[in-house]
Formats: sequence, structure tokens, C-alpha cells
Amino acid sequence: MPPHLIRFGVFEFDPRSGELQKQGRKIRLEGQPVQVLVCLLENPGELVTREVLHQKLWPADTFVNFEQGLNASVKRLRQALNDSADNPRFVETLPRRGYRFIAPTQAVPAMGSAPTLQADAAITEVSEVREVPATPNTSETKQPDRVALPKRTVRVATVWKRSGIALLVVLGISIVWLLRPRDQPTTTIRSLAVLPLDNLSGDASQDYFSDGMTDELITELGQISELRVISRTSAMAYKGSHESLPQIARDLNVDGVLEGAVLRSGNQIRITAQLILAATDKHLWAKSYEGDLRDTLMLQKQVARSIAGEIRIELTPQEQAALHHLQQVNPEAHEDYLKGRYFWNKRTPDGLRDAINYFSQAIERDPNYAPAYAGLADSYALAGDWQYGVVPPKEAFPKAKAAATKAIALDSALGEAHVSLAWCLDGFEWDWESAGREFKRGIELNGGYATAHHWYGWHLATLGRHDEAVAELKKAKSLDPLSLIIGADLAEELLIAHRYDEALKQSRETMSMDPFFALTHYVLGEVLAQKHMPGEAIAELQKAVELSPGSTAFAANLANTYAVSGKREEAVKILDDLKNRSRANFSNAPQIAMVYVGLDEKGQAMAWLERAYAERFNPGVLMRPAFDPLRSDPKFQDLVRRIGLAR
Repeated sequence: MPPHLIRFGVFEFDPRSGELQKQGRKIRLEGQPVQVLVCLLENPGELVTREVLHQKLWPADTFVNFEQGLNASVKRLRQALNDSADNPRFVETLPRRGYRFIAPTQAVPAMGSAPTLQADAAITEVSEVREVPATPNTSETKQPDRVALPKRTVRVATVWKRSGIALLVVLGISIVWLLRPRDQPTTTIRSLAVLPLDNLSGDASQDYFSDGMTDELITELGQISELRVISRTSAMAYKGSHESLPQIARDLNVDGVLEGAVLRSGNQIRITAQLILAATDKHLWAKSYEGDLRDTLMLQKQVARSIAGEIRIELTPQEQAALHHLQQVNPEAHEDYLKGRYFWNKRTPDGLRDAINYFSQAIERDPNYAPAYAGLADSYALAGDWQYGVVPPKEAFPKAKAAATKAIALDSALGEAHVSLAWCLDGFEWDWESAGREFKRGIELNGGYATAHHWYGWHLATLGRHDEAVAELKKAKSLDPLSLIIGADLAEELLIAHRYDEALKQSRETMSMDPFFALTHYVLGEVLAQKHMPGEAIAELQKAVELSPGSTAFAANLANTYAVSGKREEAVKILDDLKNRSRANFSNAPQIAMVYVGLDEKGQAMAWLERAYAERFNPGVLMRPAFDPLRSDPKFQDLVRRIGLAR
């Protein structure tokens, strides 16, 4: 029998040496606390009485204040595990009786003791994937989930072999699962937060990798229609947080929390995950998955399938197919993809430029990697939008469409790619009907993708379907409650729908999460302007410009508000600056037109809107209340008709 370590949460304990490790680093623990841990791990899920601990830790002839000594030992153990007596995750106190180890545990082969996995000419090549149980079921033990492994012919049933690809999946051999009667009602989890996976490399520069893995795991779980999965932005808000899990669950309004860690070593990767019932902080399930970097996506799908099985969610045939779709990925391309998403999520001009570079590099390494094309499409789409102004629309949107189309050609079931294509059809081609179909298809494939509901909401708003638009943006917010961009955009859509009081409330709610988010000040400024509070509006718009000095959209709205409040000189100064910042193929035309509307120079405003039309601008800007004075103008109505938005 090879030696084993005992793994629980992000800890590993060697019973032979008494060594405790967390995230690959040794935790100082010695003496009686180690002996207490050994006793508890020998009887996981069961009461270990104080009398038993007394006999184990101190011989009968030892003179010691037992009560004080045991209390001190348990306290030191909890400190090493970062555990709490009031809200235990590992060591539970049963008053006046003893203690119980409540976290799921696994026995894993000690380093160097696992069977060697190597190619063997006598072994049949991998032919398909099948499910094999992690441990046998018994009448008293909960049946664990099943882990997908390559099917193969073996000469000795207990030895793993591999052929073709370096797939290393170490089966978690469960010592014990928390005992519960068979007739106990199934725990209901229909909403889940995936907390940022810990980076166990010890190198902060590798955070993009663990963050990216978190993002992809959220995406995998988000495909399950019966499960509401909190999106990346809100989950990332708890990176490094010391909030208790019940508090996080209350903040995000979820039933369960998934937490874990990623360890990358050379070409190998280990994902450790544990599922926790949020209200009681009770551990329901824990497993580790190991393999080659090429098999990263397969490991993530295994985690998602395990969770679906644990919480008894019945998957649709489409969801089953998605979670069993096995795909290898070039490790270097995948790494570039993760970096691309990392920078895309920053939603800054520089971040979008970096994202474009990394996604392009991923495609060069692996021309068949569909997610990289979807990421490139998203990056170009935002880069060409009027709010960012990184790339001229005539250059950005065709590249975005080409990338999205390629992604769909490579993987038609990739929901994100359909959403990317829909954004291009909206913002550049003005093909509203086709865009609507692509948005619906993307949501059908991945209903948990907050960005899909977010962008579809803007699609509906542009078409004047404001009640539906608000509903979609609220869906996006429920999936990503801490997303500043979604909160601000919901406030702006309420503004566009002329629901000013609701817009004001939503703006202030979003600002309470981060008073330094420029877009929130911008939207609040718009709202205050429509409520005829020019002084307060100008102050908010000035703050937006101060926080994001490169934004021509913020500057244009400030100038418009200056103009309508009688500060013509200040408005003209910004107008001249916008003209000076224009380029031959990217003229800031919609922004300049907005300033001319405020100056009541409608002829100039329409001239610049015609220029914007020729540059294929994103017509969503026309929804803003700043353009209301033009809506009765026949030239404006003709422009809207040519864009396809006449109602």
C-alpha cells in the first residue's frame, strides 16, 4: 500500500511526518495540535470525545492541566487552519463532549508514490471517454460523483496507463464523506458563486492564470440552465477577501459557494474544488483534478459535471453534450487567451489594446482555437465603440465580425461567439433582425452569460423596446450583481426610458460600490441634467472626465451640459478640443454632434451626424436624451430611417 497524504480544502497533511501544507507551503504545527489533528482525521465526521483525546495526547501518569492544555491545542490547530470556533469549516466543537472534523477529506498518493503514467506500446490507444466511480458505494457512504477518464485496455486493473496524450488525472480516493441518512432531503442549490481560485504557484504574476481558470469554470457552469451562476466580475470582488462564506452568499444572493485553488507546475495542473452550502457553511463535496495543461478544458468540464451531479440538477441533452465535449488546447495558446480575457475585463483603452494582441497571439499559436476568436471579436467590438474610441469603427467592426464568424465556424455551440457576432451586426452593419437572432442563440447556448443579457438589453433599447431592455439588464445584474458596468448601464437605460427617479437610484447604488468608477459619474451627470439640476450634473460630469481624461464621450456630455446651462464658452472650448483630437478616419463625429445640439446649432449637429453615418458609427448614441431636441427634425428622422431604426 503506497503512502498517502490526506487532503482537505487547500491543505494536505502527511500522517507519517505530521507535516501540514497549505498552497504548497509548510504550515508550522507541532506537538499536541498535530496529535489532535491526527485523531480527528482518523475519525472524520465523527465525534472524538475529550476523554479519547486525553488518553491519546497525555499518558495516565502525565501531570498536566488537561482541560487547559486541550483547549490551547485546539486553538493553535484552528489558527493553523485559519478556522473559527464560531463558524467552523474544519474543526467543530460539540460543547462539553468533544470535537468533530467536518470537512470532506481525500487520500491522495504522496509525491512520487503514484503509479507511473507513461506511454506503452502494448496498451490500446484512447478510444473514448467513460465515467468511472471515484470510490465504491456502500450502504453508509454517500455515492461520490464520477470523474471522466479515458477508456483503455489495461493488463492490471489497478494500474493506469496512457497513450497518445499526457492525460494525468489522479483519482481522489475518498476516505469518508459526511454521513447522512439516505432519506434526508436533497440539499437545494440553484444559485452558485464561484469564488476566485487561489493561485498556489506563489508567483503573483501568475494570477492571470488562476483568474482565467475561474472565468472559464464560471462559463462552464453558466451553461446549466437550472443553475444561476454569478458572473466573473462579481466573483472577483472577493479575491483575497476575509468575508465569511455566509456573508458572501448573502451579498450575492446565492445558495452555494464553490471555492478552490489552482496549482500549475511545469506542464501539469491541479484544480482543487469544494462545494459549500452557504447558509450553514457546510462542506458538501470536495475533489481534486490533475492533468496535463493540454487537458485543462477537460478538467474544468469534469468539475462542472461533478457539481451538477452533487446538487442533483438534471441536465438537458444540449447541456450534457456541452459538458462532455472533450477538447484539447495548445497550452501556450490557452495562456495567451487567459491573458487576453484578463486585459479585456479591465475595460480600458490600454486593456483593449493588450487584449487584441494576446488574442491574436493565441490564434497564431492555434488557428483552430474558437474561444480566442470570440475574445478577439469582443475586443475589436469594444475598441470600435464610441465610448472607447481605440480603433476607427470602419476598421474595428469588420475585424470583429470576421473573428466572431470564424469562432462560430469552429464551434457553433460557443454561445459567446454568437453574442460577439450579434454585437457587430448591431453596432456596424445595423442588421437588427439578424443581431436579435444571434443574441437569442447565444443566450440559448449559455443563459448564464451576463454579457449576453447585458448587450441584448442594449439591442432592445436601441429598438425602443425599453421594458424588455430593462428586464434583460436586470437579468444581467442578477448574474453579476457587483458589476459596475452593468449597474451603470442599467441606470443609463432607465434614463433613456425616461424613468429618471429609478435611474437616479440605480446610479447612486452603483456609485456606492465604487465612487471612483468614471462611468457612474457620467451616467449620474446625465440623469441630473434631465432632472434640471445643471450645477450637480456638471459636477458629476467633471468628475467623470477627471477620472477618465481620455474619454471623448464624457467630455462631449460635459460640453452639452455646459451649453444648455448657458456656459457657452466652456462648451466651445471642449468642442474645439474634440475637433483637434479627430483623425482622418475617426472624427469623434457623434460626440461633436452632441455638443452642437447643446449649442442649439442643429444644422452643424446634423452635418456631423451625417459624417458619423459615413464612418459607420454605433447608432446607440442617438438614444441619449442629449439628442432629444433633434427628434422632430425631418433630417434626423431620415437618418434614423436609413439606419433602420425608424418607428
